[in-house]
Amino acid sequence: MQRFVGAIAIAAMCLSGCQKAHNRQATDPIVGTWVVRIPNAPFPLHMFVFHSDGTVEQSNPDAGDPSASDSNLMGAWQTDGNGYKGKLVEITADRNTHQFASQGEISFAVRISGNTFGGTARAMFFDPSGHLIKGPLQVTMAGERVTP
Repeated sequence: MQRFVGAIAIAAMCLSGCQKAHNRQATDPIVGTWVVRIPNAPFPLHMFVFHSDGTVEQSNPDAGDPSASDSNLMGAWQTDGNGYKGKLVEITADRNTHQFASQGEISFAVRISGNTFGGTARAMFFDPSGHLIKGPLQVTMAGERVTP
């Protein structure tokens, strides 16, 4: 009986958490998980998660870029008039030496329409000494919300 009551309590807490997440999403349309297409990136498909606290995470397959490990980026976002802007930072390692290769900084601006967004991003990459080694590169972004 205790297990049954415990299971009911856990289910109630989960449902409460789902309602809170839904309420946050209603106040900031960007909050949630998105499949994002960036055709000119080394790998064109990415997953973005925008959190209600203004942080953002990005992930794509590590094997998408044969020269460096660049599978995860983290950053921040904020509202910008009718849309959103933000910045992601990635730290890459050389696949052969396993040493620090570069720091990438990707600034983006998007506008949301329902469960999709469109926008642009600008990427710059710096060597371990902080010198620009690539960029600025301009790309387009198109996102589609992941829904249950």
